[in-house]
This record gives sequence, C-alpha cells and structure tokens, in this order.
Amino acid sequence: MARAAGSSEQPNGAQVIRGALRTWPLLLVRLGRRVGIAPALTTVGPFLPLLGLWVWATHVEVWPPIFLPPPSKVLASLWDLLRKGIYPLHVGDSLSRLVAGALISLVLGVAVGVVLGVNRLAGRFFYPLLSFFQSVAEIGWLPLAVIWFGFGFRTILFVIGYTIFFPMVFSTLVGVRTVPPNLVRSALTLGARRHHVIFEILLPGAFPSIVTGIRVGMGYGWRALIAAEMLVGETGLGFMIFDARKFHLTERIILGMLTIGLLWLLTDRLILKPLEAETIERWGLTAKAR
Repeated sequence: MARAAGSSEQPNGAQVIRGALRTWPLLLVRLGRRVGIAPALTTVGPFLPLLGLWVWATHVEVWPPIFLPPPSKVLASLWDLLRKGIYPLHVGDSLSRLVAGALISLVLGVAVGVVLGVNRLAGRFFYPLLSFFQSVAEIGWLPLAVIWFGFGFRTILFVIGYTIFFPMVFSTLVGVRTVPPNLVRSALTLGARRHHVIFEILLPGAFPSIVTGIRVGMGYGWRALIAAEMLVGETGLGFMIFDARKFHLTERIILGMLTIGLLWLLTDRLILKPLEAETIERWGLTAKAR
C-alpha cells in the first residue's frame, strides 16, 4: 500500500516536461552568471529546446523527410554548398546588397529628416506624403521596379533603399525635434551659422534616435532583400531558397532560413544593439549596466 501510494505521488512525463520548460531559462541565466558567459547562453539557450524538438520529430518521422529533413541532412547540404563555393557566393551577394542599400538610405534619409525637422512648415507639408508611401509595401513596387530597372541588382537595391529610407527619415525627424530649442537659440545668439548648428548641435543630439532608426530599418531591409531576391534575384539567399523549391530540396530551404536568421541575429547582437546602447549611454539618457 505504501509503495502504491508513493508511486502515485510521482510526477508523470507531462509534468516533468512542463517543469523543465519553466525552469530552463532560469537555469541558463544562473549557469551563465556563474561561468561568465551569460549573454551567449541567454542568446543560444532558447534555441536548444527547438533543436531538440526538431531532432525528435525527424527521428520518429512525424512528417516524411521530404517535408522535414533531419539536422544531419541540413549540415550535409551546407558542406556540399561550401565545397562547391555556392554558399559563400549567396551569402556575400545578400550582405553586399544590404550594405549598399543601407548606406544609400542612411545618407538620404538623414538628410531629408534633418530638413523636415528644421523646417516645421516643410515637415507638416510632406508628412502625409511620407506616411502614404511608407504604407505601400516594398513588394508592391517590384513590378514597376522590374520595368524600370530590369532583373538584377538595381531592382533589389531600389527595394532595399525604399524600405530603409522611411524609418531613417522619421527617426531623424523625431531626433532633431527632441533637441532642446534653447541650445539652438544660444548657438545662434553666439554667432553660430546654420550649418554649424546642424552639424554640431542637431545631428549629435539626434544621433541616438538615428541609430535606433538604423536598427529598425535594417531589420525591415533584410526582409525586403530576401523577398526581392526570391522574385527577381539570380543569386543570394532568397534566390537559393526559392530555387531549391523546384527540386524539393527542403534541406537547402531550411539551411537558407537558418542562415537568414543567424546572420540577422549576429548583426543585431554584435553590431546594431551595442551601437545603440553605447550611443544612448554616450548622450547620458541611461546609465551603463554594471
């Protein structure tokens, strides 16, 4: 009887799984703090249960391998594309297009944002126009862009630039208008010229907002890049994914999806997020974490 009562109090499999899922993030944080690698563990940790679920689903064949290949086949596809030199080509082309489009949009967006931020009459006049075109999805421009520029680099560059341009304009405009007017009036009273005010007061004051706009715009631009490459590209990760569907190469499709997510995660965590944090701390808007 005692043994039966004791066995009835033992948790079942479902309870064990639920308990593990609840305590998993806390255990990762504690372990990371103890060994000094908390950021890496908290970044990688949430993906480990998904990886385990993927391995289990392919092992028991919840779906046929043609629909959901195991991780081993995805790694084999990666090795095959690396050996042939195809994978670096697609990754390099996608990154170069994103950087080119981002640089063009950064320059134009900041310039337009400063003009609209300084001239409030122009800002009120053009704001509805900017809002209208921002609401038109970049994919909606692809048919016209193909007619204007043809298939290839210029069309993809146009789509990326269009997508990143508007977040840059609005973030710069907001940043310029948050600069205290007393600073501008004081500089003008002391004899500063207009371009001195812009480059030495307004742009530095708006820089935290501009960096936030870069981070948001790059995320939008990355998705627009992949979509454009799927439809009009001849190389790139989007093209690689879309081309693989013709031959039912699901392992290559998943490889492309994982690469897209990993590249953006690395870009955001290693470049954009630290840049945003350091910029905000530099202007004293928040205290640096100790």
